[in-house]
Amino acid sequence: MVGIAAFGAYIPRLRLQRASIAAAHAWFNPALKGLAKGERSFASWDEDVVTMAVEAARDCLDGRDRAEIASLSLASTTAPFADRQNAGIVKEALNLDDAVSTFDLGGSQRAGVSGLIQAIRAAACGPVLCIASEKRATRPGSEGEMTSGDGAAALLVAPGEGVARHLGDHSVSADFVDHFRGEGEKFDYGWEARWIRDEGYARLVPKAVAGALAKAGLAAGDIDRFILPAPMRGVAEAMAKAAGIRPEAVADGLAATVGETGVAHPLLMLAHALEQAKAGERVLVAGFGSGCDVVIFERTAATAAPRLGVSGWLARRKADANYMKYLVFNGLIDIERGMRAEFDQKQPLTALWRNRKTVLGLVGGRCTKTGTIQFPKTDISVNPNDRSVGTQEDHPLADRLARILTYTADRLTYTLDPPAHYGMVEFEEGGRMNAEFCDVEPEDVEVGRLMRMMFRIKAIDEQRGFRRYFWKAAPAD
Repeated sequence: MVGIAAFGAYIPRLRLQRASIAAAHAWFNPALKGLAKGERSFASWDEDVVTMAVEAARDCLDGRDRAEIASLSLASTTAPFADRQNAGIVKEALNLDDAVSTFDLGGSQRAGVSGLIQAIRAAACGPVLCIASEKRATRPGSEGEMTSGDGAAALLVAPGEGVARHLGDHSVSADFVDHFRGEGEKFDYGWEARWIRDEGYARLVPKAVAGALAKAGLAAGDIDRFILPAPMRGVAEAMAKAAGIRPEAVADGLAATVGETGVAHPLLMLAHALEQAKAGERVLVAGFGSGCDVVIFERTAATAAPRLGVSGWLARRKADANYMKYLVFNGLIDIERGMRAEFDQKQPLTALWRNRKTVLGLVGGRCTKTGTIQFPKTDISVNPNDRSVGTQEDHPLADRLARILTYTADRLTYTLDPPAHYGMVEFEEGGRMNAEFCDVEPEDVEVGRLMRMMFRIKAIDEQRGFRRYFWKAAPAD
């Protein structure tokens, strides 16, 4: 027996009001006004597929022993590195053992559900952390810009029933091209919506659903929650009807509050459904893209509440009507950034390797003689009363809360989101570090404010296509 032992999610704090997108393009495409209701999530300049994956995984693993994890997968079609394993960066940020197997998945929008099926197969060898994350670039003025969103989800699949036991799954593979993005292209190219609905979804989804139901020994009427992300309105309802599933079983697609998050969306909706489902309810999740993958679970009476979960991240939001900010953060417009942005961000890879625990894992040191905690870890303790050498042991700090001791905010330090906020924070168990602040407004920053650490982009080396990651401090509430 295999099941979902824990689940989590991450939705960026910023929510672009769709009305602002429609207003910006009304001169050219007034029809976008029909999609202008609600808001869509969008990542800050220092967030990407990797950082969102880390936060979703932390949400999933809150309070759990990470030593049990045997493998980790990351599904995405927009991962930042083509030849550097993105899942490996996530593994380092989570401070998982080097024996953990890591791999990237991609190639289609159903990669998240494909990864979930592979995790179910592999869980017999040990728990699998299955993550899906997406940050898609969409052409300005397109319907995709209106309907898309950024986000990530994580599931821990392990032996046993967990919070949702696996009942069955089925896959249908077909080279049905509803959209594509060629090598080196920034935007997807899509075909006509009606044809996609009638020849793609209508022919592939019911077949995959029927196969999964047969393997699970269930009838269509046994499904209590039906999850099928689709950027087009009414598709999920139509496919449920075609499969014989009750209309009230169709899950909320989070279209009004998040948008469609690509590869991550089936797992994001699944995490949301598991938050709400009662024991005994059957949940069917489908992923469409070059075919269709379907998995069926049954919610158990077990509890494994994430730290925040989808509901918590939905509540942690900042409405933003600044369409220009969205364009800049997504690299869709090149603004004048000033001379302070003109410096080389080259990362010495030798230093990154030597200091990977410090930089990627935020691992400090704890003196085994005095208990003094410090960051970074050094050979000699910072305790002025005991300068012993070689007494430091690893002490992870990423999941410890901290309070602001001192801070400043200015427009002299370069950032794409001025003013830059930074200062000294002290962890509750001890240890101090200078940290940049993220997800803050000027009124949020004050001495004594409780902060949590978040994995973010430190800098982008645009000349070489490299990204440097580190940890920043964000308000804990």
